[in-house]
Amino acid sequence: MSTAIDGLVSGLSTSSLISSLMKVEAAPQDRLKTKVKTAQTTVASYQTVNKQLAALKTAGSTLGDLATWRSVKASSSSSSVSATATNSLTAAAGSTTFDVISTAKAQVTTTQYAAGSTDITDGSDSLTIKVGSGADVAVNLTSDRTPAGIAAAINSTSGIGVRAGVVTTASGDSILQLTSTKTGTENTFEVTGLTGTSNVVTAASDAKIRVGSLEADGVTLTPGSYEVTSSSNTFTGLLSGVSITVTKPETGVNVSAVNDIDGIAGKIQALVDAANGTLSEVASQTAYDASTKTGSPLSGDFMVRNIRQTLLSAVSVGLSYDNPRFDSNLPEDSTTNPKTVAFGSLSKLGIQLDSTGALTFDAEKFKTAYNADPNAIKEAGIGLGDNFEALADKQSKSITSVITGRNSDIDSLNKQISEWDTRLVAKRATLQKTYTSLETALGKLQNQSTWLAGQLAGLS
Repeated sequence: MSTAIDGLVSGLSTSSLISSLMKVEAAPQDRLKTKVKTAQTTVASYQTVNKQLAALKTAGSTLGDLATWRSVKASSSSSSVSATATNSLTAAAGSTTFDVISTAKAQVTTTQYAAGSTDITDGSDSLTIKVGSGADVAVNLTSDRTPAGIAAAINSTSGIGVRAGVVTTASGDSILQLTSTKTGTENTFEVTGLTGTSNVVTAASDAKIRVGSLEADGVTLTPGSYEVTSSSNTFTGLLSGVSITVTKPETGVNVSAVNDIDGIAGKIQALVDAANGTLSEVASQTAYDASTKTGSPLSGDFMVRNIRQTLLSAVSVGLSYDNPRFDSNLPEDSTTNPKTVAFGSLSKLGIQLDSTGALTFDAEKFKTAYNADPNAIKEAGIGLGDNFEALADKQSKSITSVITGRNSDIDSLNKQISEWDTRLVAKRATLQKTYTSLETALGKLQNQSTWLAGQLAGLS
C-alpha cells in the first residue's frame, strides 16, 4: 500500500494537490454518470407511458372479447336458490321455472362401541375404505385400536374422501361417525375391517330438480316435463351460462338471465378511463413550461407526443372495423357484403371528446342504442375494442424498442464508467508515487545542503 508524504520537506499539501488533480481527471467520468442518470430518468418516463398503454391494451382486449358481450346477469325468485352467471361464451338470456325435489346429501355412517373398548378392528393391520366406483384405499393402523385411534388413522390418510369423528354418549359409549366429504350417490362408501354393526344414518343422495309436473298418479312425468339430478347441490346445465345452487326443497322457483348491459357499459367506461390515463400521462411527460423554460423528460420526443394525436384521431374520425360477417366467396361491395364496416361517430356508443381533449362516456346513451339494435352495437363495440387494442399494442412496441435501445446505451455508459474507475485508481497511485519521490528527493537535497553549509563554516 502506497503512503503519501504530505509536504514534510516541501511544505506543500500534496494530498490536496492530488485530490484536485483527481477531480480534473474524473471530470469525463462525471459527465458519463450524468448521462446515465439522465438516460435512466428518460427510461423511467417511457416505462410510465408504456404502463398506461398496457392498461389501454387490456381494456381494449376485454371490450373486444365476445364473452363480454354475451355476459348475463342471473336472478332467482327464491332466497333458497342462488343463480350465478358464469359469463361463458355459451351464456344466453332466458328463464326457467322448476321445483326443487330434493337436495344432495353426504353419507353418514355410525357404529356404537361400549365404553372402554380398546380394539374395534377384526385383527387386520389396516382398514379398507371404498368410495363409489373408486379403488380401495388402505388405512394403516397403529397400536391404538380404540375408536379415537381409528378416527385419527382415517383422518391422517389422504385421498380417502371420508372423515371420521368420535362422539361419547351419556352412558359413556363411543360412537364412531364416518362422513363422506362429498355429497351424491356416487360418493357412497363402504368400510371393511371394523367390528360392530354399522348404521347408515344419512344415505348419500343426489339433488333433483323437476321442470314441469307429474301426472295424476304422482309418478309419471307429464309430456315435455323432465328431471335433472346433480351429485352436488349445484346445477350448471339447466340454463345456458348460469350456475344454480339449491338449499332446500321448494316449488315454483323461477331463474332468469338477462344480458348484462351494465357490465358491458362498465367495460366501455374502463376503456375510456384507460385512454384518458394514457392521454394524461403523455401530456405530463411531454410538458414544457415556457415561463421557467423547463421541460419534462420527454418534452422533445415526437414519438411520445404523437401518441396523443393518434388516440384523439381514433375517436374524432369515427369507427371503422372489419366486418365479422364478410364472406370472401361473395362479391365485395359497400352495402350487402362490405369487408370493412364504417360505423361512424363514436357518439352512437356514447363516447365523445370534451373541450379539454378528454374522452367522456354516456352510459345511458349507450344502453339506449344497445336496446334498439343489440347486434349492431355489439359488433361496433367489439370493433372498437379490437382497434384500441391494436393501437395500444403498436405504440407500446415502439416505446419498448426505444427502452431496449436506451438500456443498451446505459449498459455501455456504465461499462465506460467502470473502466474509468480502473484508470483513476492507477492515476491516483501514479500521483502519490510522484509526490512521494519529490519529497524524498527534496529531503536528500536538504541534507546535502546542510552538510555543505557545515563544511563551508569549518573552512572559515
